[in-house]
Amino acid sequence: MGDAEPEVVPAVESTADAIAAMEIRGAATIADAAAAALATQAEGSPAETPAAFRRGLRAAARTLYETRPTAVSLPNALRYVLRGVDGDTVTELRASTIDRAASFRRDLEHARETLGGIGANRLRDGDVVLTHCHSTDALACVEAALEDGKALEAIVKETRPRKQGHITAAQLREWGVPVTLIVDGAARRYLDAADHVLVGADSIAADGSVINKIGTSGLAVVARERGVPVMVAAQTIKLHPDTLTGHTVAIETRDEREVLSDEERASIRSSDAPDGSAGEPGSEDGLTVENPAFDVTPPRYVDAIVTERGQFPPESIVTLMRELFGDTTDEPWAE
Repeated sequence: MGDAEPEVVPAVESTADAIAAMEIRGAATIADAAAAALATQAEGSPAETPAAFRRGLRAAARTLYETRPTAVSLPNALRYVLRGVDGDTVTELRASTIDRAASFRRDLEHARETLGGIGANRLRDGDVVLTHCHSTDALACVEAALEDGKALEAIVKETRPRKQGHITAAQLREWGVPVTLIVDGAARRYLDAADHVLVGADSIAADGSVINKIGTSGLAVVARERGVPVMVAAQTIKLHPDTLTGHTVAIETRDEREVLSDEERASIRSSDAPDGSAGEPGSEDGLTVENPAFDVTPPRYVDAIVTERGQFPPESIVTLMRELFGDTTDEPWAE
């Protein structure tokens, strides 16, 4: 039985599917769900030996890890929980896993509140923030500023193709913040009315580069041209420790049907060239759709990265990263 395939409990598979499908979205939310899933694996593991329990836990972590390659909060959450698993019996291992996951989730909740208070100090009464995508860390800054009695307004980019900006707009309106919702291509037109660009991050590299929803980089470049400061709100779970040793951040490419449905593709194909040509070589019908989920904003376009540990210029983020992670990282979910 010790050589049997490790069993991943169905609830973990369901969480992984929800993360992959973006039903669970946002780096902090993903990290929280991953930690909770490891606790669920521990609770439901049928393992009868410590070795089998650990194999099952690693298998569950791999299942979660493979869902979203760019969201570094996910492997950081897995590392935190797995490194704290300790015990000589299944009972002890189960208890330590559950406790470690609960500790991570408590710290995560506190981190967002602390970050929000720090970010709120950059916002003044009457400011207008321009947002891109949906970030609970960025919204924590707005919420804390509102609690301080500051009146804010927001310009919200819809953020295609998933339109996460609609989620941001709904939350801001719930808080009573006046919102102007704009299409992505209108950002330059409205930047003159903004006091800050406020975004989150899915990963932050050691050199201070910010990996966030596609469109962030272009927005930051134009914001610099217009003299509008760019603030990135990101908990330290967004720091990508692998970049300390030269690794690059994988940019997730998502299903092309998020951009172009099968029906829309068929409609375009009905307008094929009169000569009946099939299109360029290498494409089945001559139509290629690219759907990268993220882009990289160089540090020179970012004014500040706000974390629960304080506010940092992007060039100094490497110091914080070394303090938190050291100079090397491993993958404790690997066999």
